[in-house]
Amino acid sequence: MAKDAPPRWDRRMQQRLTRGEAAALGELYDRFAPLVHSQAHRMLDDEEAADLVTREVFGHIWENPDAYDPAQGPMRSWVARLTHRRCVERLHATHGEADGPDAGAHRQELEQRVRRATAAARADYIVASMPASLRAALELAYIQRRDYRQAAADLGVTGDEARRRLRLGLQLLSTANPGPSDGSGPPGHGPTP
Repeated sequence: MAKDAPPRWDRRMQQRLTRGEAAALGELYDRFAPLVHSQAHRMLDDEEAADLVTREVFGHIWENPDAYDPAQGPMRSWVARLTHRRCVERLHATHGEADGPDAGAHRQELEQRVRRATAAARADYIVASMPASLRAALELAYIQRRDYRQAAADLGVTGDEARRRLRLGLQLLSTANPGPSDGSGPPGHGPTP
């Protein structure tokens, strides 16, 4: 398979959606609703708004299946971009554009919130996408508060291997916050259209 060829599942899903297969939308929802909802909840910090964004994103996909271009990347990335864009629109609509002397501070606060939420969504994406062995090592070290020797024993690997997994996992996570003016969505999601 060529390097630039989209995954087979993505192409088939788009074809099924284009044909109007309701079962395809259900399958897509089952696969990506947790991603959409968690990303929306992180960005909006509101359960009801996250539910609404989730419905809006899947409604948009159902009505516009041809909007997905497999040549631009995986369907997961496209769905995440749609979610990011919808959340930013909602934040701007909810918080409005302030006028007067505080307008600049209001805009900066809103942009900072979007950046923090985007970095958190990136971190979630990275953790979900990393190999299970790295994820398990990070969970033992940072959630269960085990040192690398204890993590190695729990994982059944050498101390050197546990350190390697932790180092690789942390290196991946360090890419979650690319900087203040990046303006992109989660990794592999490209710029927000």
